[in-house]
Amino acid sequence: MNKLFKISYAVFIYAFLYIPIAVVVWFSFNNADRSLLWHGFTWHWYGVLFQDSDMFTITLHSLAVGTLAATFAMILGTFAAVCFYRYRFFGKKLFFGLLFILVIVPDIVLAIAFLLLFRTINVPLGFWSLLIAHITFCLPFVFVTLNSRLSSTNPFLVEAARDLGASESKIFFRVLVPLLLPGLLAGWLLSFTLSLDDVIISYFVTGPSFQILPLKIFAMVRLGVSPEINALCTLLLGFTIIIVLISQLALRKKW
Repeated sequence: MNKLFKISYAVFIYAFLYIPIAVVVWFSFNNADRSLLWHGFTWHWYGVLFQDSDMFTITLHSLAVGTLAATFAMILGTFAAVCFYRYRFFGKKLFFGLLFILVIVPDIVLAIAFLLLFRTINVPLGFWSLLIAHITFCLPFVFVTLNSRLSSTNPFLVEAARDLGASESKIFFRVLVPLLLPGLLAGWLLSFTLSLDDVIISYFVTGPSFQILPLKIFAMVRLGVSPEINALCTLLLGFTIIIVLISQLALRKKW
């Protein structure tokens, strides 16, 4: 009975998580416009999606912002995590806590803060304001990921490298970076995902001249969920699965 309960519980959890996603994928092939009834199989909505040049441009915008935000957040988060790990300075605990607070601050608070900041310093809302905001809210997640990785690292490795005559740059690039590679990859993927699906902060800091995918989907859903949106979500799901598989293959090596 105990084994049956565990299996049933696992089936229920996975069904609760994945059945809605399966429904989205299923209805992306539905031969009907905004209908929750099955009317036959078709590839029509994928053809409509690929012929939509505006949607293609908006998708490129989102991928560009997500890639740049994740990359810059990974670089800044790496330097921050290494500094907190290796050095002592005044206010270290305070700054450490402030980085963790940003992880749990509601998005609406950050969105209004970014909007007021950009208005105060006269930064036009568009690509650069969106990129700066995404880098800022992705940075704490990279820091938390790398900090947990460094906390489990043997501290004597750095001392051994220093005793062998390694400079600070060699310690960073030849000792710490190889140890952090799994965390770097995880932090980059997490930042890319957060940037790609952010709606609240992006809504406040994106101007009318620059559109991204989450806001476009949000505007389209107001008129009802069409099969074209289902097709787009299915492609994004496939893209996510590919990234996860690539990351798993990259992490097969034991660091």
